[in-house]
Amino acid sequence: MTNHQDQEQHAETQASGWERQLIENLALAALQEQKKARRWGIFFKLLAFGYLSAILAFSIYPEFSGDMSNGDKKHVAIVDVHGVIGEDSTAKTVIAGLQDAVKDKNTLGVILSINSPGGSPVESAYIYEEIKRLKKLHPDLPFYSVVADICASGGYYVAAASDKIYVSQSSLIGSIGVIMNGFGFTNVMDKLGIERRLLTAGTHKALLDPFSPVKKEEALHMQTQLDEVHQQFITAIRESRGDRIKAADAGQLFSGLVWAGTDGVKLGLADDFGSIDSVARDVLGTEQKVNFTPQEHLLDRLAGKLGASFGHSIGSMLKLDGLN
Repeated sequence: MTNHQDQEQHAETQASGWERQLIENLALAALQEQKKARRWGIFFKLLAFGYLSAILAFSIYPEFSGDMSNGDKKHVAIVDVHGVIGEDSTAKTVIAGLQDAVKDKNTLGVILSINSPGGSPVESAYIYEEIKRLKKLHPDLPFYSVVADICASGGYYVAAASDKIYVSQSSLIGSIGVIMNGFGFTNVMDKLGIERRLLTAGTHKALLDPFSPVKKEEALHMQTQLDEVHQQFITAIRESRGDRIKAADAGQLFSGLVWAGTDGVKLGLADDFGSIDSVARDVLGTEQKVNFTPQEHLLDRLAGKLGASFGHSIGSMLKLDGLN
């Protein structure tokens, strides 16, 4: 019996030892997997951090990512005016690009790459006046505008300051006018039984309030202001384009209509057909191009969005905006 019991105890000891070893091995394997998982987790976190840091660096320091150098080669300077002026393309950004372009000793000429439906009349005028100023400072440096899909209203205001405007046959150009738009909800409120409660200090402080009936004197006042801005626009076009604008069609040209590039050339709104590449190559004599458009800083972009949301209600009402 003693030998039998000893054998059983020995078997149990071996079994328990094997189980213990198995548990230890499983625990060790689990621990190793956790370590590997932590290492991979740290690796991917560092990778993500590096990626985000690179994006932030390119946003804050755009010169790292922009093609702002072409050695000692002569080149054409490109400055983009894309999207809504005052939102997508601000006067500050466009003017900075123009100033950098003319400072470069290797710049043979400046091309404004325009693809804009218009936008802020004030910022369009800022860019227009800066082009005029730079042309006086650099009389031997040509300024050309090349239109892609659309160059309307405020976009055309900017283009008019250049020496020549080039379009595609299918480009849309023109829309020389000013627009103020909104909605009126007074009838809807009456049907729903909603009462408008509005207190103001100043007779016209609630000017064109969409929930109140339009006052004739306010509508007349705003129409006068629109006509004034429109006249400033027309004066700038006449001064820049001169006798290239067909006198017989001037009234229609300033009505807010747009034309395809082919008719735009016939009417004197544009000078010729061409692309950025063809103008650089055939007119300015080089295929070397450098884009001087500054990339907006990340912090400025965030601040701009906050500011834009504050002034959007008025800014969206009054604008030189084509095809609205």
